[in-house]
Amino acid sequence: MNNVTLADLKAIPAFEQVPDEQLEWLLANGESLGAEEGEHIFEKGDPLDRTLIIIEGRLRFCAEQNGKVREVALLKAPIITGYLPYSRGTVVAGYGECIDKCRGLYVKKDKVQEAIKLHYELTAALVHTMTTRVRDFTSLQQQNEKMFALGKLSAGLAHELNNPASAISRGASSLQNQIKRLPDIFKEVAALDIAPDKLDTINQILISKTHQTDRPTLSIMQRADLEDELSDWLNGHGIKDFDIAENLTEFGFTPDDLDHMNNCTPQPQLGVVLDWMSNYLLQEKMVSDIKESSARISELVSSVKTFTHMDRDTDKQPLDIHAGIRNTLTMLNYKLRKGNIEVVENFDLKLPLVKALAGELNQVWTNMIDNAIDAMEENGKGVLTISTKLDRDFVCVYIKDDGVGIPEDVQSQVFDPFFTTKDMGKGTGLGLDVVTRIIRQHNGTVKVASVPGNTEFTVCFPLNDN
Repeated sequence: MNNVTLADLKAIPAFEQVPDEQLEWLLANGESLGAEEGEHIFEKGDPLDRTLIIIEGRLRFCAEQNGKVREVALLKAPIITGYLPYSRGTVVAGYGECIDKCRGLYVKKDKVQEAIKLHYELTAALVHTMTTRVRDFTSLQQQNEKMFALGKLSAGLAHELNNPASAISRGASSLQNQIKRLPDIFKEVAALDIAPDKLDTINQILISKTHQTDRPTLSIMQRADLEDELSDWLNGHGIKDFDIAENLTEFGFTPDDLDHMNNCTPQPQLGVVLDWMSNYLLQEKMVSDIKESSARISELVSSVKTFTHMDRDTDKQPLDIHAGIRNTLTMLNYKLRKGNIEVVENFDLKLPLVKALAGELNQVWTNMIDNAIDAMEENGKGVLTISTKLDRDFVCVYIKDDGVGIPEDVQSQVFDPFFTTKDMGKGTGLGLDVVTRIIRQHNGTVKVASVPGNTEFTVCFPLNDN
């Protein structure tokens, strides 16, 4: 005989409107449940074949997420859990551990299914409990999916910001060292006796090199050859500081330029002038590097702000879809480089604007591009092709990868909630479900075609939002 009473069941909010005779039937067909603190009521992999009604105590449900066992939910009595009518679950996804001594009732699955035919109010109460559980679990999984995606974006962004930040730090340190040398160099230069016309020639050479906008880009071999030529020239003229050759190479100086310099300031004056010029060129380079790195950080911050649309309304706005796609590529740039993935953009830049929620569209691009990157991971490289075009009254985006592909027998399931082809710990299976819901919200469509080496997702938005 179980120790759960009719009053115990009536105290459960879900059973408040259930007639007493139906609750008495539940008591008659149930069995007592009792567990001490630390005891497991069910284990991962157990068949989902009974309804648990916890009258007293607390129970924590633990399952594996992202490769680790975590507490998913804390269930405090009174609570109804386990199998519920019309549930499609077959096995338990985790284990249930009593935190406090638990007392309750369990009813086997066949009896619950019998109640569906006999007791309408009891069935309705159990179904309502199930829908609430599904809603809560879905909300939790969606939050996990967002945090999982945010974690990947944050890791990539940290790497992207670290590179220019480190470059600024190195550049500032080098610049400080060069500035410290200025007083000594000034003394040496001030002691020189150079004719004004010769000074003008030196100045013109220096200005032309530092202000040159069409400076050719040298290959590694070409650069090494030029540096060797300049080093040989300097050595032939008694100048042993070969760091000068490296700095002169950076700005495209040639042996002919040094011949002009030598005509203006022969040794020993030439060594002093070249030392001063090398210092100046190095400072110029450091300032340029700091400026470029700062611009990169500003670009990343701007992309983050645009990506999240912190300053946008929650209403739909006319948008250029290319801006969102490019911002998403910027956010995922580190992962693209890490995966040795080439991005090909076939954009129709004359496309009309699409009325949409910018932040939500960015979720679409993030999920789809991230999935494509993961699909190419096994190959160690890949090509991601993103195309846009106008198809009658629709703006269409095509995202294609040359990864492993989606097996034909599961292609119809890829948009289902919680379905995933990824390994345990690499996703929750909600990414494409989120994509589907957002695109439907925009009256659009999404479809996929896939064979090994060629998977393409097509997203279409109507120009007429109605």
